[in-house]
Amino acid sequence: MKEQRSIRQRIFEIIQIGNKDDLPSRLFDWGIAIVILLNITAMFCETFDALEPLYSLFHVIEAVTVAIFCVEYALRIWTSDLLYPKLSKKKAVIRFLLSFDGVVDLLTILPFFYLSGFIAFRMLRVVRIFHLFRINAQYDSFNVITTVLFEKRNQIFSSVFIIVILMFASSIGMYSAEHEAQPDVFKNAFSGLWWSMSTLLTVGYGDIYPVTAIGRIMAICIAFLGVGVVAIPTGIISAGFVEQYSKKAHSDSILHDIEKIGEIPVDTGSELIGMTVDEIQNEFETRIYLIFRSGLSIIAADNVVIQEKDILVVHSFKVVKK
Repeated sequence: MKEQRSIRQRIFEIIQIGNKDDLPSRLFDWGIAIVILLNITAMFCETFDALEPLYSLFHVIEAVTVAIFCVEYALRIWTSDLLYPKLSKKKAVIRFLLSFDGVVDLLTILPFFYLSGFIAFRMLRVVRIFHLFRINAQYDSFNVITTVLFEKRNQIFSSVFIIVILMFASSIGMYSAEHEAQPDVFKNAFSGLWWSMSTLLTVGYGDIYPVTAIGRIMAICIAFLGVGVVAIPTGIISAGFVEQYSKKAHSDSILHDIEKIGEIPVDTGSELIGMTVDEIQNEFETRIYLIFRSGLSIIAADNVVIQEKDILVVHSFKVVKK
């Protein structure tokens, strides 16, 4: 039983963790990446009539790659209790099956069997490639994007809400102004919604346009509003990137803004992670009094190793640069 658990643990580490220092895990990541690309390439090539003589080869490639997906999916279900250690085996399996990764994995397998209604999910195979991103550094370029979107989610949601309101208001207004003049074009409010979307977010497609004087005046106003409305989320995200890179620049001084006694949050990517209290005190000429970790207060003994998300209560004798 213990041997079986050790095997499951090892398999979990290989397929789930993606440790850069673990060669089998890295090989598994690269292998799955190659399988995904082969699957997508075969699916892409099947759309060309000129490659019809090779269709049988593409079907074989697709069958083999989907079989690998099935094995990986089964292994993830088998080791799901290690992914959610606080849950029972049954609840952990259900949790994985209902998770985003579990649902996407399932929907990338089902289309191969040509189940009715699932063909449209074939393109979800592309989503699998994102499972292979192992973002470890705090200021990795991909992680900066996700951090900005998460931190600015409320502002982005508010700006998108404003865009939606303007789209509905302009669609109803344009329908009222143009329906009598173009009953076949502006048949209902949805026709106006399509026009307002293409006008607010682009320069319009030209398939639907106003012909009445009041409709054209409204179109001019809506087009100007569109320029400003689209600039709102763009400005929010741009400001978020500036903030993130400013934090990176200022993080070169670990003990900045601490004159006597203060707190240092140990963020992801901090060079303090893995250092002992004694090493930090000697290198940065400071005194650590207390460590807050997961709601607990830990005495700062010399051999205590600093972990991510710790908060250090320190007395700084001088500011030391990295």
